[in-house]
Amino acid sequence: MNILDKIYEHKILEVNALKARLSMNELIEWTPTGSNGRSLKSRLSNKSSVNIIAEFKRKSPSKDIISHSNAEPSEVGLAYTKSNVSGISVLTDAHFFGALSSDISEIREVTDAPILRKDFIVDLYQIYESKAMGADVILLIAAMLEADKISKFTEKAHEIGLEVLCEIHDANELKKVPDSIDIIGINNRNLKTFEVNYNNSIELKSNLPPDKICISESGISKPETIIELKKAGFDGFLIGEAFMKTENPGIACQSFMDTCYNQLRIKDAH
Repeated sequence: MNILDKIYEHKILEVNALKARLSMNELIEWTPTGSNGRSLKSRLSNKSSVNIIAEFKRKSPSKDIISHSNAEPSEVGLAYTKSNVSGISVLTDAHFFGALSSDISEIREVTDAPILRKDFIVDLYQIYESKAMGADVILLIAAMLEADKISKFTEKAHEIGLEVLCEIHDANELKKVPDSIDIIGINNRNLKTFEVNYNNSIELKSNLPPDKICISESGISKPETIIELKKAGFDGFLIGEAFMKTENPGIACQSFMDTCYNQLRIKDAH
């Protein structure tokens, strides 16, 4: 059994436990509806920006603990915001990624950036939960879901004011993505093996609809990679580990973005 299968099985158990404490109907009654007014899709449409989606996470199954014990969500979120990121991704899985239930709400209090809830969504319950948490965008992983569920989950997310990022890893998964998806993400990390292939994004990009907002995710640690991916037509880039493993993720993020802009200016000058 690969890691993605293990996560899926655990997530099913986790959602069932949540339903036992707070029913679906109770959650729906408690969940606000309507847009939060923070559109990640809109921000990623700005072609003049580097469009970094900076991530807050404490650990991962492949790297265990990656952030320092003193990393506070509000401090990191504020620092990311001051770096003018286009969005903030928050890992909310507790079992495999060490998240706390308050992470999104703490970050939301200090930022006006759109917040992506990055988790393993397998049930409609989690979509309402995402809205209640304060997320603006949810992640759907094509490797975990059938096409009909992706369509159903996307429809429900839009109904309650959430945008949807659908993540793919290969051309076959692209077939599952409905036209209604707001953003397509190509993950450079294979979630079944956790191996990283930077060229994966470029190889798949040519198969995507030209009018669809598309980001490259995972394994990006060098500004040179951003330049190459922007040249290939990507609208944004999700980066977490490269920032979170440093003493000050906000400073690391700002330095990374400054280098990207400087290199883009040099490139344009030629």
